[in-house]
Amino acid sequence: MPSTSFSWLPATTLRAWLNDGAEIALLDVREAGQFGEGHPFFAIPAAYSQLEKEVTRLVPRRATRVVLLDAGDGVAERAAQRLAALHYTQLHVLQGGAPAWAAAGYVLFKGVNLPSKTFGELVEHAFDTPRLSAQELQRRQQAGEPLVLLDGRTLAEHRKMTIPGATPVANGELALRWHALAPDPHTPIVVHCAGRTRSIIGAQILRSLGVPNPVLALENGTQGWALAGLPLEHGSARREASTAPARAQDQAAAAQLAAALGVPQLTPAQAQAWIADSTRTTYVLDVRSAEEFAAGTLAGARHAPGGQLLQATDQTIAVRHSRVLLLDDEAVRAPVVASWLWRLGYETATVAGGIHAPLHVPAEPPAAPGVAPLSPQALPAWIARHAPVLIDLQPSPAYRQRHAAGALWSVRPRLAALVQAAARSDQAVLLLAPDAGTAALALSELQAHAGPVQWALAADGEAAGLPQESTPESPDDGAAIDYLFFVHDRHYGNLDAARRYLAWETGLIAQCQPDELAAFRLPAPTALTR
Repeated sequence: MPSTSFSWLPATTLRAWLNDGAEIALLDVREAGQFGEGHPFFAIPAAYSQLEKEVTRLVPRRATRVVLLDAGDGVAERAAQRLAALHYTQLHVLQGGAPAWAAAGYVLFKGVNLPSKTFGELVEHAFDTPRLSAQELQRRQQAGEPLVLLDGRTLAEHRKMTIPGATPVANGELALRWHALAPDPHTPIVVHCAGRTRSIIGAQILRSLGVPNPVLALENGTQGWALAGLPLEHGSARREASTAPARAQDQAAAAQLAAALGVPQLTPAQAQAWIADSTRTTYVLDVRSAEEFAAGTLAGARHAPGGQLLQATDQTIAVRHSRVLLLDDEAVRAPVVASWLWRLGYETATVAGGIHAPLHVPAEPPAAPGVAPLSPQALPAWIARHAPVLIDLQPSPAYRQRHAAGALWSVRPRLAALVQAAARSDQAVLLLAPDAGTAALALSELQAHAGPVQWALAADGEAAGLPQESTPESPDDGAAIDYLFFVHDRHYGNLDAARRYLAWETGLIAQCQPDELAAFRLPAPTALTR
């Protein structure tokens, strides 16, 4: 690797850069499980296994200052080489990786979506968000008291598990739909999620708009409900109501909220100047529903439904101190989401005309064409002819459940070492991948292997007659670096995991330092101490 592709950076310098006001993207190139076990507060998950597929979306401006972080194992150096090939010009690697960050006295935070999760806890303190316990909600339901119960998560999450009787309405849609769902101003509205953040933010979105109804957050969401010994509903078939036409009073309330916080509505000419500024990164995001986005949007805009944008901002906006333009087609959702994004600390604005504004947004470069997989029909003959080492690249939970008998599990950063250890220098290798993108990036790791290398869709293995097996304990939890057990186990009835998760959420503020909390723009809470 050319020595000029990156420079080394000590942890103290990185800390200073994160606070100097200039654009910076701190990309953690470890896999999801490693990232979730401990990372800097402002680190962005950008796993090496999918890096080239995701980086142009996360960091669209190639001259952005980029710092790469790994486990101190050399993966960040390999990532720098990959990004240099994509013409990123300001590449740096944190010397010593995550262990060096901790050794410098800085906190490595567990979990995911740290800024958004911490923000939710701060919002509850700052606005004293009214909340309802699971037991009180059940009492009201059993007593037949009027209330409107809304699930502020995605429809997929709602179907997996929800509070009995809840209507799915993603938080980003609340500003547009609340009136049709709760037309009686005396009916309480209760918002829930799986834990805490979207319950709190959903309730505060409605309260910030001056909704006349009593609005409450369900304390601890579905996890609190389960911990109270109450049954969750699984497989709900309820769907969100169709998008309601914008009312003049909703537009006025949204505009008033944005104006009160200083969130501007730009003219198309002003917005185009943001987009054309080669010295700054500007994200152009359509915050409407997936169905609306699919039906038509501004060319070049990316989809970022408003509720999820606030819940997981770090999965969309990777460049700290960048700019964000939010679009809708009715002047309600975009200004409301922009207002809360501003409180999250982002320089954000809406655009007059929304998705219909005459803007030119550069399109993302097309993905490089990949290598076609072996077909199920060709697969048996190729295996018989080459006797390859089989390597499965599915997510580790899918591999545990079912995979081709004898196939070894791997993930991209460890693939070359596995092949070197498991195959002769000239032996064939067959990769069984979940999709073409994963396969293409994995193949790039094996260019130096002397033997034939091919790939097939993992799902085609059984169709091709490959015997299948399950290995529930393999890879073991330590080796399954692509999966964060800490986050996911709570969704499968593990009440101890739910308790740990809720304790983690409520304990986030106490772990933060002043420079981390200073990113947010919220009223000072009356009784908040570190």
